[in-house]
Amino acid sequence: MRQPSVFRLASLAGAAALAFAAAAPAQAQDKFTYMTNWYAQAEHGGFYQAVAEGIYQKHGLDVTIKMGGPQVNITQMMAAGQADCIMGSSDIQMMQVREGGVPVVTVAAYFQKDPQVLIAHEDVKKFEDLKGKTLLIGAQAQRGYWPWLKAKFGFTDEQTRPYTFNIQPFVADKNAAQQGYLTSEPYAIQKAGVKANVLMFSDHGFPAYATTVSCMDKTVKDRSKQVAAFVKASAEGWKSYLANPAPANALIKKDNPNMTDDQLAYSVAKLKEMGMITGGDAAKLGIGVITDARSKASYDFLVASKLLDPAKIELAKTYTTEFIKDAKVLP
Repeated sequence: MRQPSVFRLASLAGAAALAFAAAAPAQAQDKFTYMTNWYAQAEHGGFYQAVAEGIYQKHGLDVTIKMGGPQVNITQMMAAGQADCIMGSSDIQMMQVREGGVPVVTVAAYFQKDPQVLIAHEDVKKFEDLKGKTLLIGAQAQRGYWPWLKAKFGFTDEQTRPYTFNIQPFVADKNAAQQGYLTSEPYAIQKAGVKANVLMFSDHGFPAYATTVSCMDKTVKDRSKQVAAFVKASAEGWKSYLANPAPANALIKKDNPNMTDDQLAYSVAKLKEMGMITGGDAAKLGIGVITDARSKASYDFLVASKLLDPAKIELAKTYTTEFIKDAKVLP
């Protein structure tokens, strides 16, 4: 009987090893749930991109993105254990949540500017031109940017009318301006054929970060490895999304079938144009960075506006740079 060659024996052994490897279970990924603050959109693109491109997987995570919405209390859901971390609209909002009794800490902020804007008709060139005009402002603004606008530009409560998340009152009234999000309402108004100017708070000193990763103290303590992996992978996801948004956009449209390609393209262009993710401190310190100086500015604004009681909550407990400082994903 002909003996198999040494090479054949080696190849048989190799084939057996490959077969065993194929049959063996893949390395376990740590499950991690992140909950957004609204329906899926380009403003969430970096997180969806990290799922679509396997970036979370590469960092040892099996990430589920849960979609928020107007009727969803994401903080409550996180406190009940239904999410590991949530997307805060801003660091300011999360500081107030902590003062309210939920032990939440912000570990990263992927928007270096708050995208909140006022949208005015084309005769208005600057914030000062809005004195005496009707301002359509949502109730939440009272605990956010409205006190800042009043202090900065001398606006009054008498000027305001409720904003109902409908652009028609603005379109119909040439003497009105309305709140909005840089990447959203201006697009809808443009599509309606109305010429408008967009005034951005952050360009005039409003300190807030936006699109945060905010987690419970317990999660940060007990799952520090997973939080660190999520923060770094998300930063890589944002870098990838700005380079080629197609993979994430496919998932965004799957989660939110009402989202259009035109809206996605408009939003991505604005995110790039305004340096929302890659500008400011992120340019040198990395995507998602939080600095002590900016966090203090947000906290000081809340205290000065009597929107937060410093006796109830100290600044150092509202955020940590522990995770983002080591991520260093440069644009």
